[in-house]
Amino acid sequence: MKKMTRIAALITFAGLLCACNTVQGFGQDVEKAGQKVSNAAERAK
Repeated sequence: MKKMTRIAALITFAGLLCACNTVQGFGQDVEKAGQKVSNAAERAK
């Protein structure tokens, strides 16, 4: 089961990297995701 989880994680990570044209783009995507989580936490207060 761990092997399947690792494979799925690697495929997902590879897909995320392919979706971003540059490392900077990946950083922007991560930043936007963090902002959405932060906004959701603020609304849940």
